[in-house]
Amino acid sequence: MSVLILIPARFASTRYPGKPLVALTGATGEKRSLIERSWRAAMEVQGVARVVVATDDDRIKAAAEGFGAEVVMTSEQCQNGTERCAEAYSTLAEPYDIVVNLQGDAPLTPAWFIEDLIAGLEANPSAEVATPVLRCDGAMHKDLMNDRKEGRVGGTTAVFGTDKNALYFSKEVIPFTSVNYADDMPTPVYHHVGVYGYRPDALTAYPTWQAGALETLEGLEQLRFLERGRHMLCVEVQARGRQFWELNNPEDVPKLEKMMAEMGLA
Repeated sequence: MSVLILIPARFASTRYPGKPLVALTGATGEKRSLIERSWRAAMEVQGVARVVVATDDDRIKAAAEGFGAEVVMTSEQCQNGTERCAEAYSTLAEPYDIVVNLQGDAPLTPAWFIEDLIAGLEANPSAEVATPVLRCDGAMHKDLMNDRKEGRVGGTTAVFGTDKNALYFSKEVIPFTSVNYADDMPTPVYHHVGVYGYRPDALTAYPTWQAGALETLEGLEQLRFLERGRHMLCVEVQARGRQFWELNNPEDVPKLEKMMAEMGLA
């Protein structure tokens, strides 16, 4: 199957304006912007035909072209990354079997997360959309709980059925558990990894639907698919010793830099 990776990036983030251009220091001391690190993560994925940054901001466009990325400009009216991906895809002349949305705030996304996501879609023809989920250990569960305790909107959690189809996503930590887990202990909570794989028909249909009540309340774009009764496959991925976190708030910068230093990521 032919695969396109789109990296949606906007400057005017509500929680963190200018986030794609924030510099992160790697293990060698070299600073690279968030958008460059996300692009580099995409370029490591095997079996991908094309990687494109989709943005509405000239500053992000200039930065992305400066480090060698292909860029597609989109309108400022896009409400989220999926709408931006749909618009960007509509401007490309070449069709693809799978379109991957690698959100520009997840520079620590390992290549195998995306490769497993693509394989999951290929193996499940009925799935219109797929997204990776990572089982939390006790340390990650504590980080999620601490974000909520401090009033920060941090990582998203996912619950799914025995068929692996998504039941719900939330910025709260779900399902509830009263257990105090050791740092290296597996928990029943799954961290949603901010990557999506779409079949083109589902992606192009998305902007034609109005945002529903759940999407509006949670601020989670993927809930629009669930509210429309669309099948979203949750593909469980393995950390393989890698730490994972997204850049959601300014407080996440030192956390990400510490993780990169510990993992030796330049």
